[in-house]
Amino acid sequence: MTHLKRILLGEQGLVVIFAVAFVIVSLTVPNFLSERNMLGLLQSVVTIGIIACTMMFCLASRDFDLSVGSTVAFSGMVAVMASNATGSILLGLLAAVLCGGFVGTVNGVVIARFRINALITTLATMQIVRGFALIASDGRAVGINDPSFYQLALSRFLGIPTPIWVMGLFFIVFGFVLNRTVFGKNTLAIGGNPEASRLAGVDVARMRIWIFALQGIVCAVAGVLLASRITSGQPNAATGLELSVISACVLGGVSLAGGRAAMTGVIVGVLIMGIAENVMNLLNIQAFYQYVVRGLILLLAVLLDNLRSAAGRQRV
Repeated sequence: MTHLKRILLGEQGLVVIFAVAFVIVSLTVPNFLSERNMLGLLQSVVTIGIIACTMMFCLASRDFDLSVGSTVAFSGMVAVMASNATGSILLGLLAAVLCGGFVGTVNGVVIARFRINALITTLATMQIVRGFALIASDGRAVGINDPSFYQLALSRFLGIPTPIWVMGLFFIVFGFVLNRTVFGKNTLAIGGNPEASRLAGVDVARMRIWIFALQGIVCAVAGVLLASRITSGQPNAATGLELSVISACVLGGVSLAGGRAAMTGVIVGVLIMGIAENVMNLLNIQAFYQYVVRGLILLLAVLLDNLRSAAGRQRV
């Protein structure tokens, strides 16, 4: 029993749970394994999956970002409006990335340099950025003038939609950064003990600014893809996204106390979030119940995080 508990609370435990759940769902839910449903499932988690790549770094360094949903909506709005105004999709994409990076950098500077709590800072920017999106659009959706913009989300490579390839690329790149670079090791070190990291020569403030700047840039990419998929810039898009992303990360083994993260776990956490929603859709369960399920998943994620932390302290 103790051995089983150790496996379930270890890094491989989530993979085991996911595999068992996947088999059960495959056998009990009609059409779940169809190619159309599998691609639809992956499409539905693209936004969460892309942003989880950098939220993982925020959480691993003892921070978090509640402004990601607003940044996604605002960046998508900027991309559409800039593309419409200039007639250039490339300039629209560049404008979105710059805006997203700016929001992330502001978060990082306020948190790292002015030592304002990440909860308060990102809660404030969540409201401010959402407000800018609503003001810029007068509270209405902004249509896309150039049909080529739609191809960002509709195009396919080897039969798989481009956004899924983008998400997979982000998983690979940020997994490599976390495990194989000094940046990743310093992130985990800061989360483990910020003061010891500072004494070891790590510029903690600069690292935190870079992490939040990356978070903003990645949100911009997700925002552009989302705007392309829903065929407009929506100022109210991605509401509540931050909770889904944090849930996926924590469910995937990223510690809320910092210092622990694994890309494989985050990928599984993202897929669990997607499968839960997908199964409810296939079973024609009312959308209202999805809020309940998301809340339960968040509670489960925090419970697992506490159990993992307790198990880690016992081993020490």
